[in-house]
Amino acid sequence: MSTATAGARKAEGPGGAGESAGARNGRSGGSGTGERSGGAAAAPLAPGAALWPSLAAVYRAQLSRARVARIPLLFVATFQSIGIMVLMRGVVDGGPGDEARAVVAGSSVLVVAFVALNLLAQYFGQLRASGGLDHYATLPVPPAAVVLGAAAAYASFTVPGVAVTAVAGSLLYGLPMGGLWVLAAVVPLAGAALAGLGAALGLLAPRQELATLCGQLGMSAALLLGVLPGGALPGPVRLLRDLLPSTYGVEALAAALGPEPPWGSVAVDLGVCAAVGAAALAAATWAYRRAAVR
Repeated sequence: MSTATAGARKAEGPGGAGESAGARNGRSGGSGTGERSGGAAAAPLAPGAALWPSLAAVYRAQLSRARVARIPLLFVATFQSIGIMVLMRGVVDGGPGDEARAVVAGSSVLVVAFVALNLLAQYFGQLRASGGLDHYATLPVPPAAVVLGAAAAYASFTVPGVAVTAVAGSLLYGLPMGGLWVLAAVVPLAGAALAGLGAALGLLAPRQELATLCGQLGMSAALLLGVLPGGALPGPVRLLRDLLPSTYGVEALAAALGPEPPWGSVAVDLGVCAAVGAAALAAATWAYRRAAVR
């Protein structure tokens, strides 16, 4: 009797235990599957910000951040350009000659080069060295908005200095001021070209010190090659002058300062300056993408 009962228990035990284990496995397996499937269903990401709203946001942020720090530097850039015109007045005659117009136009655009090229190269070099690019990389904004917004903010600081330099130079050299309205096109176009070049130099430089050096060299090139007419320069130096992005803005402004400006030539120079500016900003955007993923 006890032997039969024990046998029955042995026969039932594994089956019952197996069913209980199977039932438990089934219940736990079903519950785990449900949890896994529920966890895998991620919420859809929000769409990225559009270019123009992002550009406006970056521009306002850069403008408010750099307003206090850049005003003294803008004063220095304006004072430097006016000082160069006063110095050159001792060797260049007044009147609407090629030399006088080249000095005034080159000194005016030099203000743009000091801020948009030199300072922007230093800013992006510092941003890359300090890891600040990681902050922008986490924002849902297009890379072009970051580059264009910073470039536009830095170029905006040059407007008062360029206007003061151009008016002072016209009075100093006795040039007609009827064509100074061309500054409304020269400042943004030359600013875009120089800011794009400055941003690319700052982002591509392997070290912050090299970014500062490249910005200083670029500003020196704008100074040495922009205040003299191209026809008086040797061939190799003239080629370097043609490669400088600000040259075409200088040429357009110099032509507009004449007694009878050739508006067709001014329009061509402005068009070339716009094309160079677009290429420089595209190169800066590519350099930003390259630096942000490293």
